[in-house]
Amino acid sequence: MFSLSEIVQALTGQMLLDRNRFFSEAVVDSRQSINGSMFVAIAGENADGHDYIAEAFRRGALAALVQQDTTEKFTTLDFRAAAAEPVIPNPIPDFPFCIRVDNTVEALQSIAAFHRSQLDLKVIGITGTVGKSTTKELIAEVLSQQFHTLKNTGNLNNEIGLPLTLLRAGKGHQVAVLEMGFYVPGEIKLLCDIAKPEIGVITNIGTVHAERAGSIEVIAEGKSELVQELPKDGIAILNYDDEWVRPMASKTQAQVFYYGLDPKADLWADQIESYGLDGIRFCFHYKKESFFVKIPLIGRHSVHTALRAAAVGKVMGLNWEAIFKGLNQGQSQLRMAVMHSEEGAMIIDDTYNASPESVMAALNLLHEMDGYKLAILGEMRELGQYEEKGHILVGARAAEVCDELIGIGEKTKPMIISALRGGLNRNRVQWFATVSEALDFSKSRGFKRGEVVLIKGSRGLQMERIVDAMEKKS
Repeated sequence: MFSLSEIVQALTGQMLLDRNRFFSEAVVDSRQSINGSMFVAIAGENADGHDYIAEAFRRGALAALVQQDTTEKFTTLDFRAAAAEPVIPNPIPDFPFCIRVDNTVEALQSIAAFHRSQLDLKVIGITGTVGKSTTKELIAEVLSQQFHTLKNTGNLNNEIGLPLTLLRAGKGHQVAVLEMGFYVPGEIKLLCDIAKPEIGVITNIGTVHAERAGSIEVIAEGKSELVQELPKDGIAILNYDDEWVRPMASKTQAQVFYYGLDPKADLWADQIESYGLDGIRFCFHYKKESFFVKIPLIGRHSVHTALRAAAVGKVMGLNWEAIFKGLNQGQSQLRMAVMHSEEGAMIIDDTYNASPESVMAALNLLHEMDGYKLAILGEMRELGQYEEKGHILVGARAAEVCDELIGIGEKTKPMIISALRGGLNRNRVQWFATVSEALDFSKSRGFKRGEVVLIKGSRGLQMERIVDAMEKKS
């Protein structure tokens, strides 16, 4: 919840005497407008939010942030820089009305930054290549055992989504757990300027978005902006096992807390056992304390997720009982669903997105399952110079794990060749140019009881179409 007074002060520097007008949240989609919300009109590539202001008002929005003239004549407060002295009417007009600014995205960010500055809120920022969302969810579960906790919903982790999340924070919130996405250098610094995190968590560094960022070195530097922006009394929680993350300790003025599988880390784990879909068991080690835990996360790679959440809990002062309770309540395998085909095969739906790191983790999970193992893998995109190498590595691991492999998309050809060179039976390897072709094959093949099918690929392929076609319909 935020106030009209905060908006005015953030955009003009002036104080507003009328302090009794509040907004429940900010939205950029008019269809999400509710009573008490503020609609932010953004001119996008495919749609212009200014065309939907009336719709937002109809749904209950009290104000609209705009950067151009509207087709309909709404009452408008003009806060553009060109206005030498922004006029603040007294009294303020009745809702709804528009607030005219030079740039609505920048104005949204300014309002969110000012709102955050008014709150006594501990902010935890999270970034990395793989595991940001599951880490965010699990950290929020742990901290919720003791604090009133806010977190990003969905993928609201960018220059628009993060401000929207912060504007949902109210006086009662004590902690905000914010995922921070990265595409280009400077983006995470911008998010830090808005959110002012005091704790920063880095998951790992990989090749996702290398097509835009340029190289893994640039990606690592961009991700490190989070720890560079932490205050002296902040805490950087770093993955000791990742060769790109560990050296980030030299880039921060904050205290460093390492987690990992190496005993040199501050919090580390060993004796890891995977029970497939029934979770994982391992031993935590912290200083002279050791604890065995079993938690409902899938796959050995999830140990790192648990370590991150436990590390944040520990530096936030939670006791082990609260931390372990949060870990066990965390249903953070959000983007991986398990279902069955009509014929009884187990389907692991991990179609949200794909990178070499996340596909390798999914293949490792498949390796831990009992049954005939089939991977249906779509191409991995936005890898830039690492495209061929990434697919080759995945193909080599698929040869070790899978009984059968299906590749979809032109970019998966090196993966198929790598799997064949790794010894996978040629008769059990298929390649299709499109998802539609793979769908036709899937329908004719069928998927029987005793088979475990992993489906994963970049979001643009719409691999979920294969899942929908295979899933048993009740």
